[in-house]
Amino acid sequence: MEAEQNWAISILEDGFGRVRESVEHALLGLSPEQLVRQPAPAANSVGWLVWHLSRITDDHFAELAHVLGGAEPPRKRERRIPPGQLWSEWRDRLGTLYPEGSTGNGHTPEQVAAFPRIEPVLLSEYHAAVHERALETLRSLVPEDFGKIVDLRWDPPVTAAVRIMSILNDATQHVGQAAYVRGLLASPA
Repeated sequence: MEAEQNWAISILEDGFGRVRESVEHALLGLSPEQLVRQPAPAANSVGWLVWHLSRITDDHFAELAHVLGGAEPPRKRERRIPPGQLWSEWRDRLGTLYPEGSTGNGHTPEQVAAFPRIEPVLLSEYHAAVHERALETLRSLVPEDFGKIVDLRWDPPVTAAVRIMSILNDATQHVGQAAYVRGLLASPA
Protein backbone atom coordinates (compact mmCIF):
# COMPACT_ATOMS: atom_id res chain seq x y z
CA MET A 1 0.00 0.00 0.00
CA GLU A 2 2.89 2.38 0.71
CA ALA A 3 4.15 1.98 -2.86
CA GLU A 4 0.66 2.88 -4.15
CA GLN A 5 0.59 5.93 -1.87
CA ASN A 6 4.01 7.06 -3.06
CA TRP A 7 2.92 6.53 -6.66
CA ALA A 8 -0.25 8.59 -6.15
CA ILE A 9 1.62 11.36 -4.38
CA SER A 10 4.29 11.40 -7.10
CA ILE A 11 1.61 11.89 -9.76
CA LEU A 12 -0.01 14.69 -7.75
CA GLU A 13 3.36 16.35 -7.16
CA ASP A 14 3.99 16.22 -10.89
CA GLY A 15 0.59 17.74 -11.65
CA PHE A 16 1.03 20.61 -9.21
CA GLY A 17 4.62 21.04 -10.43
CA ARG A 18 3.33 21.51 -13.96
CA VAL A 19 0.94 24.19 -12.71
CA ARG A 20 3.88 25.90 -10.96
CA GLU A 21 5.94 25.89 -14.17
CA SER A 22 2.98 27.20 -16.15
CA VAL A 23 2.44 30.02 -13.65
CA GLU A 24 6.08 31.03 -14.06
CA HIS A 25 5.71 31.04 -17.83
CA ALA A 26 2.46 33.03 -17.71
CA LEU A 27 4.09 35.73 -15.58
CA LEU A 28 7.54 35.80 -17.19
CA GLY A 29 8.49 39.21 -18.50
CA LEU A 30 5.12 40.87 -17.86
CA SER A 31 5.01 44.44 -16.63
CA PRO A 32 2.67 45.45 -13.79
CA GLU A 33 0.44 47.06 -16.43
CA GLN A 34 0.29 43.86 -18.49
CA LEU A 35 -0.42 41.85 -15.34
CA VAL A 36 -3.72 43.67 -14.79
CA ARG A 37 -4.73 44.31 -18.40
CA GLN A 38 -8.10 42.76 -19.21
CA PRO A 39 -8.70 41.68 -22.81
CA ALA A 40 -12.32 42.85 -22.45
CA PRO A 41 -14.10 44.89 -19.76
CA ALA A 42 -15.57 41.88 -17.92
CA ALA A 43 -12.64 39.51 -18.61
CA ASN A 44 -10.05 38.26 -16.15
CA SER A 45 -6.47 39.50 -16.24
CA VAL A 46 -3.38 37.29 -16.00
CA GLY A 47 -2.74 38.66 -12.51
CA TRP A 48 -6.23 38.00 -11.22
CA LEU A 49 -6.25 34.46 -12.68
CA VAL A 50 -2.92 33.54 -11.08
CA TRP A 51 -4.00 35.14 -7.80
CA HIS A 52 -7.29 33.22 -7.89
CA LEU A 53 -5.73 29.82 -8.59
CA SER A 54 -3.19 30.51 -5.84
CA ARG A 55 -5.91 31.51 -3.36
CA ILE A 56 -8.00 28.43 -4.12
CA THR A 57 -4.95 26.20 -3.66
CA ASP A 58 -3.98 28.02 -0.44
CA ASP A 59 -7.50 27.95 1.02
CA HIS A 60 -8.39 24.40 0.06
CA PHE A 61 -5.09 22.80 1.12
CA ALA A 62 -5.28 24.67 4.45
CA GLU A 63 -8.80 23.29 4.98
CA LEU A 64 -7.66 19.81 3.95
CA ALA A 65 -4.76 19.87 6.42
CA HIS A 66 -7.02 21.30 9.14
CA VAL A 67 -9.62 18.54 8.77
CA LEU A 68 -7.08 15.75 8.38
CA GLY A 69 -5.41 17.14 11.50
CA GLY A 70 -8.57 16.46 13.50
CA ALA A 71 -10.98 19.35 12.88
CA GLU A 72 -14.57 18.67 11.90
CA PRO A 73 -15.29 18.97 8.17
CA PRO A 74 -17.25 22.09 7.21
CA ARG A 75 -21.02 21.57 7.06
CA LYS A 76 -23.68 22.86 4.68
CA ARG A 77 -23.89 26.67 4.54
CA GLU A 78 -20.75 26.97 6.68
CA ARG A 79 -18.06 29.29 5.38
CA ARG A 80 -14.95 29.45 7.47
CA ILE A 81 -11.43 30.68 7.01
CA PRO A 82 -9.23 27.67 7.70
CA PRO A 83 -6.14 28.25 9.82
CA GLY A 84 -2.78 27.79 8.17
CA GLN A 85 -3.46 29.81 5.04
CA LEU A 86 -0.51 31.77 3.74
CA TRP A 87 -2.85 34.50 2.51
CA SER A 88 -2.82 36.26 5.88
CA GLU A 89 0.93 36.83 5.41
CA TRP A 90 0.63 37.83 1.73
CA ARG A 91 -2.52 39.95 1.56
CA ASP A 92 -0.82 43.22 2.49
CA ARG A 93 2.32 42.44 0.49
CA LEU A 94 0.22 42.05 -2.66
CA GLY A 95 -1.81 45.15 -1.86
CA THR A 96 -5.24 43.65 -2.46
CA LEU A 97 -8.35 45.08 -0.90
CA TYR A 98 -10.21 41.77 -1.04
CA PRO A 99 -11.68 40.49 2.24
CA GLU A 100 -9.57 38.02 4.20
CA GLY A 101 -11.62 34.97 3.19
CA SER A 102 -11.92 35.93 -0.47
CA THR A 103 -10.67 33.40 -3.02
CA GLY A 104 -12.10 35.09 -6.09
CA ASN A 105 -15.11 32.81 -6.40
CA GLY A 106 -18.06 34.99 -7.33
CA HIS A 107 -16.00 38.12 -7.93
CA THR A 108 -17.73 40.80 -9.94
CA PRO A 109 -16.06 42.40 -12.97
CA GLU A 110 -15.34 45.41 -10.73
CA GLN A 111 -13.56 43.23 -8.17
CA VAL A 112 -11.52 41.58 -10.91
CA ALA A 113 -10.58 45.02 -12.27
CA ALA A 114 -9.51 46.08 -8.76
CA PHE A 115 -6.63 43.59 -8.72
CA PRO A 116 -3.59 45.72 -7.86
CA ARG A 117 -0.89 46.72 -10.31
CA ILE A 118 2.11 44.98 -8.72
CA GLU A 119 5.37 43.49 -9.84
CA PRO A 120 4.60 40.00 -11.20
CA VAL A 121 7.47 38.55 -9.15
CA LEU A 122 5.43 39.18 -5.97
CA LEU A 123 2.56 37.12 -7.32
CA SER A 124 5.01 34.42 -8.39
CA GLU A 125 6.49 34.35 -4.89
CA TYR A 126 3.03 33.95 -3.34
CA HIS A 127 2.24 31.09 -5.69
CA ALA A 128 5.64 29.48 -4.96
CA ALA A 129 4.94 29.61 -1.21
CA VAL A 130 1.46 28.13 -1.72
CA HIS A 131 2.92 25.43 -3.98
CA GLU A 132 5.50 24.43 -1.34
CA ARG A 133 2.80 24.28 1.36
CA ALA A 134 0.64 22.11 -0.91
CA LEU A 135 3.56 19.73 -1.48
CA GLU A 136 4.19 19.54 2.28
CA THR A 137 0.56 18.59 2.81
CA LEU A 138 0.64 16.00 0.02
CA ARG A 139 3.81 14.41 1.40
CA SER A 140 2.27 14.14 4.86
CA LEU A 141 -0.67 12.02 3.67
CA VAL A 142 -1.06 8.39 4.59
CA PRO A 143 -3.15 5.98 2.48
CA GLU A 144 -6.16 6.21 4.81
CA ASP A 145 -6.31 9.99 4.38
CA PHE A 146 -7.39 9.81 0.74
CA GLY A 147 -10.79 8.33 1.62
CA LYS A 148 -11.55 10.60 4.58
CA ILE A 149 -14.45 13.04 4.29
CA VAL A 150 -13.11 16.60 4.36
CA ASP A 151 -16.19 18.62 3.34
CA LEU A 152 -19.86 17.98 4.14
CA ARG A 153 -21.17 20.93 2.12
CA TRP A 154 -21.58 18.78 -1.01
CA ASP A 155 -23.66 15.74 -1.90
CA PRO A 156 -21.96 13.35 -1.91
CA PRO A 157 -19.55 14.54 0.78
CA VAL A 158 -16.05 15.31 -0.50
CA THR A 159 -13.12 13.02 0.27
CA ALA A 160 -9.52 14.18 0.49
CA ALA A 161 -8.76 12.49 -2.85
CA VAL A 162 -11.63 14.26 -4.60
CA ARG A 163 -10.69 17.61 -3.03
CA ILE A 164 -7.07 17.31 -4.17
CA MET A 165 -8.13 16.46 -7.71
CA SER A 166 -10.58 19.37 -7.66
CA ILE A 167 -7.81 21.77 -6.63
CA LEU A 168 -5.52 20.45 -9.36
CA ASN A 169 -8.28 20.66 -11.99
CA ASP A 170 -9.15 24.23 -10.99
CA ALA A 171 -5.50 25.32 -11.01
CA THR A 172 -4.87 23.69 -14.39
CA GLN A 173 -7.87 25.40 -15.97
CA HIS A 174 -7.01 28.81 -14.57
CA VAL A 175 -3.34 28.71 -15.49
CA GLY A 176 -4.40 27.74 -19.01
CA GLN A 177 -6.69 30.76 -19.07
CA ALA A 178 -3.82 32.95 -17.84
CA ALA A 179 -1.60 31.66 -20.65
CA TYR A 180 -4.36 32.42 -23.16
CA VAL A 181 -4.81 35.97 -21.85
CA ARG A 182 -1.04 36.45 -21.95
CA GLY A 183 -1.12 35.42 -25.61
CA LEU A 184 -3.82 38.00 -26.28
CA LEU A 185 -1.56 40.67 -24.78
CA ALA A 186 1.12 39.83 -27.34
CA SER A 187 -1.30 39.83 -30.28
CA PRO A 188 -1.52 42.88 -32.53
CA ALA A 189 -4.63 44.93 -31.83
